[in-house]
Amino acid sequence: QLQLVESGGGLVQPGGSLRLACAASGFILDIYDIGWFRQAPGKEREGVSCISRSGGATNYADSVKGRFTISRDNAKNTVYLQMNSLEPEDTAVYYCAAVRMGYSGARYYTGLKVDEAHSWGQGTQVTVSS
Repeated sequence: QLQLVESGGGLVQPGGSLRLACAASGFILDIYDIGWFRQAPGKEREGVSCISRSGGATNYADSVKGRFTISRDNAKNTVYLQMNSLEPEDTAVYYCAAVRMGYSGARYYTGLKVDEAHSWGQGTQVTVSS
């Protein structure tokens, strides 16, 4: 069974940066597309970014485009989320999960839908505050 563990969260000032990591165990990560999601207090969980199993395709929510960068190192079985220019609105628990990206038959998967993700990690808290 795929198990994912997030790390790298913390407290950062507005404008600062953090790099989150999503490490896999149980399975080799390069057979999965992986997504990052977040849930702020009192809000629904939302998709942030995702990356295909080869790393050749990525997708971002509009709210983080130009500020966040997703990458993966399959040799280390790890997916990263580099977060720059952080804003208080980015405060949330961040989760990684296995997703599906691209076309399957006639259906297109963005990789950012919560109900299409599985094998969730436990999450890591990111707090952006002065």
